[in-house]
Amino acid sequence: MNHGPASRRDFLKVASASALTAASIPYVHAGVDDAVQVALVGCGGRGTGAASDALSVKSGQVKLVAMADVFEHKLKNSYRQLAEGHKEKVNVPEDRKFIGIDGYKKAMDCLKPGDVAIFTTPPGFRWVHFQYAIEKGLNVFMEKPVTVDGPASRRMLQLAEEASKKNLKVGVGLMVRHCKGRQELVERIREGEIGDIVTMRAYRMHGPVGTCFSTPKPPDTSDMRYQISRFHSFLWASGGLFSDFYIHQIDETCWMKGSWPVKAQATGGRTDRGNHVDQNFDNYSVEYTFADGTKLFFYGRTMNGCHTEMSSYVHGAKGCAIVSTSGHTPGKVRTFRGHRFASEDLIWAFPQPEPNPYRVEWEDLVEAIRLNKPYNEVKRGVEASLVTSMGRMAAHTGQVITYDQMLNCAHEFAPDLDKLSLDGPAPLQAGADGRYPIPRPGQLKDREY
Repeated sequence: MNHGPASRRDFLKVASASALTAASIPYVHAGVDDAVQVALVGCGGRGTGAASDALSVKSGQVKLVAMADVFEHKLKNSYRQLAEGHKEKVNVPEDRKFIGIDGYKKAMDCLKPGDVAIFTTPPGFRWVHFQYAIEKGLNVFMEKPVTVDGPASRRMLQLAEEASKKNLKVGVGLMVRHCKGRQELVERIREGEIGDIVTMRAYRMHGPVGTCFSTPKPPDTSDMRYQISRFHSFLWASGGLFSDFYIHQIDETCWMKGSWPVKAQATGGRTDRGNHVDQNFDNYSVEYTFADGTKLFFYGRTMNGCHTEMSSYVHGAKGCAIVSTSGHTPGKVRTFRGHRFASEDLIWAFPQPEPNPYRVEWEDLVEAIRLNKPYNEVKRGVEASLVTSMGRMAAHTGQVITYDQMLNCAHEFAPDLDKLSLDGPAPLQAGADGRYPIPRPGQLKDREY
């Protein structure tokens, strides 16, 4: 199996005009002077940010026309922020605001083929929403990760092919791939500026973030509502904090390498957190191995009072490079002679200020829609999600996990997710003590819980 990353050039090969018949390819792109209408599915902080970035596109007119969320207060807060920041580009009357687990359908039903659906719900729902968007002929922007387990990954790869057959444009929120500085860094590494890559290392270490740690469910809410509201705490909903937060560092270093690792071994643990009931470890160390034997070492820690760092580095035979300095943006990428990261050894640094990749990824997607250019980042997004899950599963089981094992793993965290209701049983059930099952390395070897 070829684990090399899906090159953007692969998606930008223009199909022969004779192959694009009206019978097989629907109208899925806006004219140069047409407004692109957008529906936001998932109105939390990430959804509000993604919609704001979409409405900030300079290359054409983008309008928000529908919104959906499970929780009314999130939709109201998101609408208020977006309406205040983009007054003339937000047209979402009350009858186009949808609350409920099926709100995604109602919001997408407000669009016409060629418009854009934004998916920023917990990633466990990604395949459900993407499948409906393809049926409707909609272009899509989806947040990362795009999968959390093997079965969902296989399903999303099939859906990616269907989207390409329909000429749909799909962006995935691995925005670092659109960073101009990192793009130039990749080229410099490929050209041998620091020599052949010997090893890479990446860190994401800080205090608790998002909803990664959770105390017992309040008695006045359903399991499903609780788990969706605390989605970082549950593997079925997000892949846990490992997948949801660590994917960026793992993806960007693999991009520098130009391939995906073939296996991972890892350690991880959970400190005494009292009555917390989530499924997360709070420290992870992963050794990823590539086909040529080189390594990526990833370190994740979510604990207060400890050293904090959020950075990525590449070491070559002749020098080294900084991929991320202290967060996603600005990257402030640099290359150096030797391995000291010393200013006197600096070879090159991308000039500052650098363009915001969160905005650039939307400019790229809207340009592809308006010019009807092939554009589908889903396969690459699935691969990045799988590699991330591979490291997570290695830590949670205490086993060496290969890429193929992760892809073909039979454990589906949330079967029939498209059939569940907000007040019915949740994919994960608590025990009599109110606690949810957690990984047990060395005891559970072929599944994470």
